[in-house]
Amino acid sequence: MDQRKEEVTRRPLLTWAVYDLPADILTTLTRKHDTEEGPHDDIATHSSTKDPVPESRTESAVGSKSCSLCGVTFHTVEDQRSHIRSDLHGYNLKQRIRGAKPVSEGDFEKLVGDLDESLSGSDSSDFEDDDEGDGRKETTLSALLKKQAAISSANDGDAEDFVPRKQKRGSGKPPLFWFTTPSLPSSTYLGIYRSIFTNLEQENEAKVVDIIKNKQLAPKPQAKVPVDSNNAVPLPEAYKGPHMFLCMIGGGHFAAMVVSLTPKQTKSAQTGPLTREATVLVHKTFHRYTTRRKQGGAQSANDAAKGAAHSAGSSLRRYNEQALTDEVRLLLQDWKGMIDASELIFIRATGSTNRRTLFGPYDGQVLRQNDPRIRGFPFSTRRATQNELMRSFVELTRVKVLEIDEAAISAAKLAAEGAAKQATVAKASKQPAPATAKRSEEEETALLHTTQIQALIRRSKLPALLSYLDNNNLPPDFLFQPQDSQQNFHAPTPLHLASSQNSAPLVSGLLIKGGANPTLPNGDSKTAFDLAGDRSTRDAFRVARSELGGSKWDWEAARIPAALSRAEAEQREAREKKEEAKREEERRKAEVARLAEQGPKVVDGPLGKAAGRGRALALGQVQKSAQEKREEEARGMTPEMRTRLERERRARAAEARMRAMQGGGT
Repeated sequence: MDQRKEEVTRRPLLTWAVYDLPADILTTLTRKHDTEEGPHDDIATHSSTKDPVPESRTESAVGSKSCSLCGVTFHTVEDQRSHIRSDLHGYNLKQRIRGAKPVSEGDFEKLVGDLDESLSGSDSSDFEDDDEGDGRKETTLSALLKKQAAISSANDGDAEDFVPRKQKRGSGKPPLFWFTTPSLPSSTYLGIYRSIFTNLEQENEAKVVDIIKNKQLAPKPQAKVPVDSNNAVPLPEAYKGPHMFLCMIGGGHFAAMVVSLTPKQTKSAQTGPLTREATVLVHKTFHRYTTRRKQGGAQSANDAAKGAAHSAGSSLRRYNEQALTDEVRLLLQDWKGMIDASELIFIRATGSTNRRTLFGPYDGQVLRQNDPRIRGFPFSTRRATQNELMRSFVELTRVKVLEIDEAAISAAKLAAEGAAKQATVAKASKQPAPATAKRSEEEETALLHTTQIQALIRRSKLPALLSYLDNNNLPPDFLFQPQDSQQNFHAPTPLHLASSQNSAPLVSGLLIKGGANPTLPNGDSKTAFDLAGDRSTRDAFRVARSELGGSKWDWEAARIPAALSRAEAEQREAREKKEEAKREEERRKAEVARLAEQGPKVVDGPLGKAAGRGRALALGQVQKSAQEKREEEARGMTPEMRTRLERERRARAAEARMRAMQGGGT
């Protein structure tokens, strides 16, 4: 049995056409009645609608000729290469990058089924007559990803990895009939599209097997089709046999074909085996520039929405739309005899403009919307080309060979149901997280005061700081909020922050004029004096102790040394400045003497910088680094002001680089 399955799945393509089934398969064919949708609920979602040959699909496909990502196995390397270039494989790669689960082919068909237009495919031949360049229409995959991104943004991420949810079953019927046969393993099923049966045949589903038997057509040798010499249309005797009409129109592309349902028997070589091929009675394709580049949509649709444009391109597109309509209608009139005799008519025409081109109304109308033979393609299609029409015909008339491990699927369903129950129980038992408490009005006010006071201290605005505390009735030892932040933990009061900023005037003003308490500790049990980083700030504490007196505060608890009068502090500061000036003068004299004896030092780098450094050394100046200059410039600023200053500095640097590049280019 396995050998028989391997044999039949490797036979030529149209050998497995609905109209030419093997005798052993045809005589043992039975309808699968387990459920209305086939042998299993998920079988329809795995049916092949794009691959050019039958293939086996399993949930865990592995091997040299398989795709573990999509769960697909192949019979030839060419089939595998075709799958790698397909939109399904590309979409599953995107899913893997997102960390989401890959989807089956049926799920992917549902995703692309709601797109407004069947878009261009991946075949290079589809673009031979396309002069759109970079502005050509987007592919099905890119359109699907854009649509899902918009849905995800609108729903705030509720798309659930873009996997289509199972919809509630209604009166709609599945697109395929499913069959079994003892000639194949029990896990192998055969699928046939419902749309290739007439409406009357679909209503009589109980006799679908007998209907398939009656549809069998014996292959005929290849024969020359007689053609009318005037318009190159086959003569009436050429289409007396069963045939169907296929047509696609969209985006300025039109393709139509009349193909015989009777297989054509040919030989690939003089000694080769007999093979079956399709007999195309007549085919035709048109292409006109009618869509707006990089914007999409027909010119007539844009005119109806925004009014008629007056550009040269819009006039050309309007002319081409009318020309395409005239060409299509003239072609349908020439093929009227073959179309009227067709068993079925498959049409893909999305958009009011395209449907109006085919169905009018107009004088001499050939196609009518109420024709019971008309139906759409039950799978996604690409750009309207001759190759796409042939691919669609093969897909419609081919029997789907599908291998399903129902035991594994049932076990997976049971496991999924168990996991869902556990998740529901865990969700019910989980206590809701406490909501973040909303700040009270007092807390909001304290945060505002904290921001304002800290900004004034960083900018060394002593009068403004004392005025702010007085106007808002705030104590000089106001505690910054929130107290658990790292900055407020280290400097919880204005005096602590001023001391850590080494601002002697602020320390003196807060102690003497503001009445700040120097004994209060911070989170590390350090007083404000412990945070002072230079002598002038420490002297400000000692001067305050002298002027306030020993009884004002517990100066020992504040860790402030002995009192120092203001006069003594000023004398020591003047003495230190004089000594510093003397040292600087001696250094300058020594440098001038060295320059007179040895000359300027040679400094590596650009000549301009070296010369600047030489002049600075000649004058005995101490050059500050760029980092020191930036820190000095930003001292006393709020974080917002520092961010704005840094942004402006980077913008100036970028402008300088652009000017340098432009100067170098000229």
